[in-house]
Amino acid sequence: MSKVDSMGMMLRSLRLPGIQREYGNLAQKAESNSWGFEHYLKVLLELEMTERSERRIERLLKRSGLPEGKNLDTFDMKRMPVKVRRQVPALIDGGFVERAENVLAFGLPGRGKSHLLAAIARELVIEKGYAVLFTSTHRLVEQLLIAKRELEIEKLFKKLDRFEVVVLDDIGYVQQSREEMEVLFTFLSERYERRSLMITSNLVFSEWDKIFKDPMTTAAAIDRLVHHSTILELDNLSFRAEHAKERQTCKK
Repeated sequence: MSKVDSMGMMLRSLRLPGIQREYGNLAQKAESNSWGFEHYLKVLLELEMTERSERRIERLLKRSGLPEGKNLDTFDMKRMPVKVRRQVPALIDGGFVERAENVLAFGLPGRGKSHLLAAIARELVIEKGYAVLFTSTHRLVEQLLIAKRELEIEKLFKKLDRFEVVVLDDIGYVQQSREEMEVLFTFLSERYERRSLMITSNLVFSEWDKIFKDPMTTAAAIDRLVHHSTILELDNLSFRAEHAKERQTCKK
């Protein structure tokens, strides 16, 4: 076996594909530029670490469920209320995740709640390397109910706990039965002060009794979510209505 084959085998065994692919080319470059051994090794390790980080982010994005196309580049921040525009940079910085705090976005349909939280969550993955899950509240409740009936809800909680941030979209659309309300409330309680939630809702807190039915449960859910939270109030005009108006204007 040649030295090259032996080196390749060892690098494969150590799972260092970046170094395996580039060590020869970089060795030539090191010789041409009179690099010392330590500099050559540093460049190789930086290459491997960069590629590992990129692969990890790709994996995180793939399993995040984040909707394609909903990012900061496609979001018209100028249409947001001034207060919201000021809040967004701190959220992208990710400090709220480290503190296990929540982000709650309120507004009528079409105000950009889902797009904004999806865009912030995508930045948290790409820039900070956080594990994020984006899901509709309805879908999550269905999964929780199935897990409860199969006596595997603790297993599902552990799986969800791997995500530093869970984005619950459209919590106001869920018209809960008592069983649905109970599993959702249990999930919210499980993450309280341990993991972050980002939630969009068309309903203000005074209307959350439509979700949880029971006044005591409603109050307890709100208390847990608000205790450590940033609230985004999207009282801007509807994006969809404005886009429709612009299309009509262009046709004239």
